Amino acid sequence: MKKTVWISVGFLLFILGFSALVLSLVGVKLSFLVWLDYPGALFGFLAKIFMVVTGIVVVYMATSNWREEEIEG
Repeated sequence: MKKTVWISVGFLLFILGFSALVLSLVGVKLSFLVWLDYPGALFGFLAKIFMVVTGIVVVYMATSNWREEEIEG
């Protein structure tokens, strides 16, 4: 159950960040992520990149089998 929640959170972060980046190329903004652009465009861009990278890392960490890797290593 816990693994499924973390995978869902990771994919949600990735999809939201990636779609916000793609939409910003056309000049469209997701209404609930507008606050990211208030400090500046660079901050908003970096925050969206951070969302994408964090989503990938969370999914990777959730899908890794740490016990099996410890036994092999």
